[in-house]
Amino acid sequence: MTQPSKPCDLKIAWLYGARMNIYGDRGNIIALTQRARWRGIDPEVVEIGIGEPIPDDVDIFFFGGGQDQEQIAVSRDLVGPKGKAINRAVDNGAAMLSICGGYQLLGHEYRPYGAEPLPGIGLFDVTSEAGSERFIGNVLVESNEWGSLVGFENHSGLTWLGSAATPMGKVTIGRGNNGKDGTEGVRFRNAIGCYLHGALLPKNPKLADWLIEAGARRRHGTDAALDALSDTTEQIAHRSAIRRAKQMR
Repeated sequence: MTQPSKPCDLKIAWLYGARMNIYGDRGNIIALTQRARWRGIDPEVVEIGIGEPIPDDVDIFFFGGGQDQEQIAVSRDLVGPKGKAINRAVDNGAAMLSICGGYQLLGHEYRPYGAEPLPGIGLFDVTSEAGSERFIGNVLVESNEWGSLVGFENHSGLTWLGSAATPMGKVTIGRGNNGKDGTEGVRFRNAIGCYLHGALLPKNPKLADWLIEAGARRRHGTDAALDALSDTTEQIAHRSAIRRAKQMR
């Protein structure tokens, strides 16, 4: 006799995991699922590729980085119903972490060097363009919500925030969104875009838990709260990454 499937406690959608997955971005999915399981939450991860629709019940989206050629195909796929479904989910409380190429395609557009602009879905009030300099190295960001955030940047894209955009934080080490205005990333509702590879979440447990809690609230209601974890190992990794960033500045 076939048993009925058990409803998941948290649904995580990995957008274009086979195409947009560079510089350790997969580690963010591992961190989200493991930190959920440690709390007794049963997460379901669904990978959504080209031509596949967005489920109506996604709680957390992850959208990693990729090369320009991959971004062309992904941009075409996002135009229309798929992009509208992502925007609608975020408006209704879904959490999102997007990095580098994924971040760029959630803005208004990305302008590659010597090629036609790639339309984004307009979730973030940002516009990105290819730059002539590559930014590579450790990054330290000070944020109001999550304190110090540490990651690794490797991008030549320049992202400019519009008047309605709120940066994720202020860069104290590294180049950030564009190397000029001192900002890193963007935040809209429970959605974040940034250039922090590395992977970001294992070294920044506060941010990981913020995403999980936002996803849990979407699924289970506003009273959903996370049990505390000891995070001894994670805090050691966090402090060690900050020390390396300061030593190499």
